[in-house]
Amino acid sequence: MNKLLTAFEQFDAWNQQDPHHLVYDGKTFPSEYFYALRLHHWVLKLDPQASEPLLLASRSQHIGRWQILRTAYPEGKNGYLKWRTELGKFHAEKAAEILQNVGYDTDTIEKVKQIILKRQIKTNTEVQCMENALCLVFLEHQYEDFISKHEDEKVIDILQKTWAKMSDPGRESAFTLNYSEKGKSLIVKALNPG
Repeated sequence: MNKLLTAFEQFDAWNQQDPHHLVYDGKTFPSEYFYALRLHHWVLKLDPQASEPLLLASRSQHIGRWQILRTAYPEGKNGYLKWRTELGKFHAEKAAEILQNVGYDTDTIEKVKQIILKRQIKTNTEVQCMENALCLVFLEHQYEDFISKHEDEKVIDILQKTWAKMSDPGRESAFTLNYSEKGKSLIVKALNPG
């Protein structure tokens, strides 16, 4: 078996330990395992010639996410940002550890870490591809649930931030997704303020 598939197997084994589950298409999945598969799907859809570091990052972007709880950090924006920063470092280090054990070279591992940490997003097309894929996973699998839990104003704000993060290929793909009537109407409001 080649290194890429071995790394995928190890990333997947980690993410299959997620105690949180979701149901998709009648099947139950550990949440982070499912999202890693969907992220990988979107990366390949956006870039069929994706590099090995990008493919590796797509399967490990949120590896072990459930291990660092949001509730362990203070409420509010500063607490949220600290949590996200710590999570990013954790994901990058866990992925690097697995890749080193699989036998990847330092250069490849560093590229994977840069993508996971979203470094140089405006100049690194692979980081932007990952950001597009992350936004599309949110829109395809989490957006409708998000709508049901938040006021329209908050949803519109998040949609505007999501659209700002994406480049044209991500936005074009976002328009191909199926949304509820309310989901569509909030997207229209978010993209046409005033």
